[in-house]
Amino acid sequence: MTVRATCKNPLNFTAESTLLRHAVRAALLTTALGVSVLPSLSLAANTGTEISHRYNIAAGPLGEALNQFARQAGITLAMTPQQTQGQQSPGVQGEYSTDQALSHLLGGSGLEAVSQDGSSYILRPLAESEALALPTTDIKGFALGNALGSMAGYNATHSQIATKTSTALLETSQSVSVVTREQMDDQGSQTVSQAMRYAPGVLTNPYGATHRYDYVAMRGFNDGSVDNIYLDGLKSMGDSGTYSTMQVDPYFLERVDILKGPSSVLYGRSSPGGLVALTSKKPLYEAYHQVQATVGTQGQRGVGFDFSGPVDDDKRIAYRLTGLSDQSDTQFDHNKEKRFALAPTLSIDFSEDTSLTLQAYLQHDPDGGYHGGVPADGTIHQRNGERISPRFFEGEPGIDGYSRDQQSFGYQFEHRFNDVFTARQNFRYLDSKVNMDQVYAYGWTTPTSNELNRYYTGGDERLHAFIVDNMLQAEFFTGATKHTVLMGADYQRRKTVVDWTSGGLAPINAFNPVYGNSAIEMYGDTSYLRRLEQTGVYLQDLIEMDKWRFSLGLRQDWVETSDENRIAEAERPVGTEINDRRTKLTGRAGALYLFDNGLAPYISYSESFNPNSYADSAGNPLAPTDGTQWEVGLKYQPPGTDNLFTASLFRIDQENLATKLPQENFYRAVGAVRSQGLELEAHMQLTDNFKVLGSYTFTDIEYSKSMISTLSTPTDVIENKGNSPTQAPRHMASLWADYKFDSAALDGLRLGGGVRYVGYSWADAENTMKVPSYTLFDASIGYDLGKIGLKGVDVRLNANNLTNESYVASCASLNFCYMGEERNVAATVSYQF
Repeated sequence: MTVRATCKNPLNFTAESTLLRHAVRAALLTTALGVSVLPSLSLAANTGTEISHRYNIAAGPLGEALNQFARQAGITLAMTPQQTQGQQSPGVQGEYSTDQALSHLLGGSGLEAVSQDGSSYILRPLAESEALALPTTDIKGFALGNALGSMAGYNATHSQIATKTSTALLETSQSVSVVTREQMDDQGSQTVSQAMRYAPGVLTNPYGATHRYDYVAMRGFNDGSVDNIYLDGLKSMGDSGTYSTMQVDPYFLERVDILKGPSSVLYGRSSPGGLVALTSKKPLYEAYHQVQATVGTQGQRGVGFDFSGPVDDDKRIAYRLTGLSDQSDTQFDHNKEKRFALAPTLSIDFSEDTSLTLQAYLQHDPDGGYHGGVPADGTIHQRNGERISPRFFEGEPGIDGYSRDQQSFGYQFEHRFNDVFTARQNFRYLDSKVNMDQVYAYGWTTPTSNELNRYYTGGDERLHAFIVDNMLQAEFFTGATKHTVLMGADYQRRKTVVDWTSGGLAPINAFNPVYGNSAIEMYGDTSYLRRLEQTGVYLQDLIEMDKWRFSLGLRQDWVETSDENRIAEAERPVGTEINDRRTKLTGRAGALYLFDNGLAPYISYSESFNPNSYADSAGNPLAPTDGTQWEVGLKYQPPGTDNLFTASLFRIDQENLATKLPQENFYRAVGAVRSQGLELEAHMQLTDNFKVLGSYTFTDIEYSKSMISTLSTPTDVIENKGNSPTQAPRHMASLWADYKFDSAALDGLRLGGGVRYVGYSWADAENTMKVPSYTLFDASIGYDLGKIGLKGVDVRLNANNLTNESYVASCASLNFCYMGEERNVAATVSYQF
């Protein structure tokens, strides 16, 4: 007999809300977003007179001047770096209309800005025909152009991560960091996590040298999942309670945007620490072809290609095809990484008002490398006079393996109805298959021995998921106040079938390992069918009132999760399936003031929630985690530049955080956590050739009311109120500089260098042992061989952890500490034609 156990909804999941939820889902699954007639609005565009604004943009590089003007004027300006390269602008001071100011800025450049709708402009040569010319750049999109396009250098000016609209970073009342494509290339980022190494508030290697998943701990919060990764505006949809997690190679990305703090008002379930938005490479409307090859230490070797360009003579259809083959022996003995990936993309401009981008991402990882930990006794401290090698592998070469196949297909559709309304619909389907066999260590066999206990876990998982997000954006004026209103509804559904096995193996000597004891004593099998369904509706208003910027948002979510044990267990007293239904209303509000001197102080409040798909030892689902944040900060952008300096103070309170010990198959609620701190960030283009990034993070995080049950007797507790969670360093700092020479003797040479400091953290929740701080140095050197006649050829050498510092990245507990990455060096040759 099958018994169904249902968790009652404490938030009153009523029949009325169920009807509303189903109605929203029906609307979301239509193929286009319908727009009804809204009340008439007072539109500046229809008054017949163009509003003038006062500008004070200093003379300087044309690209910087135009970016600054687009931000101040609230327009989208599509241009290519080639158009503005080497050009200077006389600037503009005084009160002008948009067209008048652009004419001043472009004086003597041989370029003109052509208006498409009063708020979108295209830059083109004066000699071209007055007929409509489509943009020849990858900065596409009526509402999101400057927030998604490629850019030269490290200084992004806009982002869509905080508002789902193209919003200037200076005018965003929350802390946002952006990693550009050029920064990823200069620093030799091999994973998404590595790409964020120089961003404040982010611990990118909580699990050490593993590359299997992109773990990101933000503002002290690390739940052991990668649930805070988004791709092209949509949640990655991996299952954080299993081994099925989507991963994207950074070679396929245009930029990485990082939003700090809770953000459920636009995205639904999410971590309170923040989220990471990946933007994939999009088709270009000018021919682009690039191939590259990489070789490096630890047996690294790989090749990649990136081809793009228009398909038709009118440049209304463009493609991009990016591919990669990469493999490495890794720093751990008997472990390999191997990846094959392909991303075809097609963009179609049906008209100047309608565009569609079709995307696919196919990835096969036959070898997923190492993912394990070893005890603090033997890593942080010597054990019997010895330390465990950073290359030590505690598993069995004939057993361990990890393979992952993932395919995703989706599209991004956008249509502009008129000067007011723009509709967008984003969709993605994900299919994933994971097979895993892992032998892992847990604790020493005796208090004085050199041998580690070993256990076995096997996994066979299949994941299917899809997500759709519909948005209607309206831009209008009420008097002199500008509103950008975003109305949206999204729906996501995920199903994961998991089959797990467990067992035990003979111990292994951690200091003198001998392999071959591969006999497994099987403990048993488990099989689960896990489902998640989320429906959300949201409303946001971005208000521009003179120099004030206000943001207001509300969202209602309905979330259902279920966890069905497909193997009947007679000893289990409460059925084989657990259902959990939740509703949640979240909000956000922010205010910012723009001073003429470039200063912009702000304050914001935001909320998050994340339904727990985890169950406790009795099989009951844990309550959702809820997060709230207050943040105050100051941003500064010197007039006439794209340099940006940000200082932010924050406090986050989270309830019902879930955690588990690695050897357990259930989770525990640990009460409440409070995180507060300071983040400083600087993005500086000091000269045309000199770029500098700097950051500092202070995080004070502690259990504000917490009880953790012990493993042996769940009714007993450990009181750790006031203690800090593990994997949460108190101090972090980084500095990176890159210089490009252009003198006769050194023309074409680039030098880069950086330093990263991570302060101490705690190795256990009881705060009895510290993980020591560490400092790492990175370096890069590149040369443009076109300077000596090899046009389009570039070489680059990257070294991470240059001094080969041996360190422990962090510990999740005293039995699971994670070795940091040793020195790795990679040389890359690329050819663009």
